[in-house]
Amino acid sequence: RWARMGEPVVGEKRKLEERSKDVIVLFDVDGTLTKARGKVTQDVLDMLEQLRAKVYVGMVGGSDLSKQREQLGDNVLDLFDYAFSENGLVAYKGREMMNETSISDYLGEAKLQKLINFVLRYLSDIELPVKRGTFVEFRKGMLNVSPIGRSCSQSERDAYEKYDLEHGIRKTMVAALQKEFEDFGLTYSIGGQISFDVFPKGWDKTYCLQFLEDFKEVHFFGDKTFKGGNDHEIYESERTIGHAVVTYEDTVRECAKLWLS
Repeated sequence: RWARMGEPVVGEKRKLEERSKDVIVLFDVDGTLTKARGKVTQDVLDMLEQLRAKVYVGMVGGSDLSKQREQLGDNVLDLFDYAFSENGLVAYKGREMMNETSISDYLGEAKLQKLINFVLRYLSDIELPVKRGTFVEFRKGMLNVSPIGRSCSQSERDAYEKYDLEHGIRKTMVAALQKEFEDFGLTYSIGGQISFDVFPKGWDKTYCLQFLEDFKEVHFFGDKTFKGGNDHEIYESERTIGHAVVTYEDTVRECAKLWLS
């Protein structure tokens, strides 16, 4: 359906030109377009293609672009009109980069190391059923902290998620960080199965909305819309119409009902 390098073929291009220029539908990735850290299914890709003939379509996730490519495909920038990695700190319109913002520039190296050192000390003092590797992942606009370690297997990831829900490992750690670094101006956002993000206040998913000011109506679909979840702020924003889902199947059904029936 699409020509090389993401250029739509003539028929598809005409459809895109005819759609509403006032409405954009934004999607979280994990739990909204895919299973957590899972790959996108064909029914979701079909829905996105059909939806894009009606309105503008975008995605906003906390992960970096390489992880979004793993989940949504190497052509991820061709699937959406706007693609926001790391909450929009890395922002694309089509294939063109619009923005790139760095947490290291914001905090400075001394504060950044103080934060990372505290995280590593804290994790060295807690015992979990399983620990693996990559406990702190430095991204362009945030730190991602995982008590079990991001290199765990999928079965270990699933087991940890249940353990964390029962024992509140991430919630307790976030509370400790909030107390220790209350003057750093940081936000802590629990997302996915095994980790939480650390970033400056205002750098949550609402950050991406500054690039969408031309749209009169911004719909957002997300699964972590509860307070403390990484979809909460954008879901509650006055600028968006929020849609809470539990699975990607919910997303497909809701979009079909609203725009494709």
